[in-house]
Amino acid sequence: MAAKRDYYEVLGVSKTTPPDEIKQQYRKLALKFHPDRNQSSESAEHFKEISEAYGVLSDPEKKQVYDQHGHAGVDGRYSSEDIFGGSQGRGFESIFESIFGRGGMGGFGFNQQQRGSDLLYETSVTLEDVLRGKKMEINLQKTIQCDTCSGSGAKPGTNRMACRTCGGQGQIRQTRNMGFTSFVTATTCPACKGQGSIIETPCSDCKGHGKKRGSKTITFNIPPGIDSGDYTVPGEGDEIPDGTNGDLIVRVRVQPHSKFNRDGKDIFYDHDVSMVDAALGCEIIVPTLDGTEKIKVDSGSQPNTIIKLKGKGVTHVNYRGRGDQFVRIVVNVPQKLNKHQKKLLDEFQRAGD
Repeated sequence: MAAKRDYYEVLGVSKTTPPDEIKQQYRKLALKFHPDRNQSSESAEHFKEISEAYGVLSDPEKKQVYDQHGHAGVDGRYSSEDIFGGSQGRGFESIFESIFGRGGMGGFGFNQQQRGSDLLYETSVTLEDVLRGKKMEINLQKTIQCDTCSGSGAKPGTNRMACRTCGGQGQIRQTRNMGFTSFVTATTCPACKGQGSIIETPCSDCKGHGKKRGSKTITFNIPPGIDSGDYTVPGEGDEIPDGTNGDLIVRVRVQPHSKFNRDGKDIFYDHDVSMVDAALGCEIIVPTLDGTEKIKVDSGSQPNTIIKLKGKGVTHVNYRGRGDQFVRIVVNVPQKLNKHQKKLLDEFQRAGD
């Protein structure tokens, strides 16, 4: 017979690990090795080992004995019933329920409400849409609830009947002995597929499924300030009777703008001016998302001078208010000059000496 491993090694904890962390580690390992979840040949033995370790280390009295005398002290003082019958005054089943939930001695996830599949819809928006938001109306092909039987799956005028195999529970419970304790596991009833009821006269439209492929017009709003990315419209995915509808995932791409660049709430625009206008100053008219705006370029403005138009940017879904628009002055230097222009520039240069 192989020697027992150290309980702390089994759970991957130390003598100073707090009780809550010991419990968390046990939860992790129990979920990993429970025979209903792990079909490997060693899962049952691993599960027994970690459960025994938890049964001792979760009980202050047993833990103290183990810390002082090791396995010899525990094995000589406590039976399997003692270890698995009352950690901190609770039965082993109660420990299991506290970790896996009530009814947790097996039966993971049975009778859980089913959920429809999520659907993906891709669209693009303009920068103007980012500023103002956009109302979308789309026709989506998806699984919808059968309107003939209102999702029951039964022919109109008839009803579903309680399943005789499972007595309407949707589960078949089995008891298995695993050495130190008995485990009650619940499996989905094969007759009713876990629904607890069967259809004797199916709906002719959906063939008893309560759902069918169809189209549905869906309306939703793309909020102002949106960025490229995925956004969720809850409950507008595939529909499922007596369950939870999936979600519609809207994948949004913000189109590049012909005039503006965007950075968060702010937008940027380049405006060309001549070197004479930059030197003497001028007024220019620049486009904005709201129309046009007249701004003044001060005399002596240098290349790449930035002029801020406050509140002329876009909104952002995570912030209040609008950003700003930044106009960058791009000074154009002529590549070719006629003789008269060269003469004037020479005179200008000499006048400055």
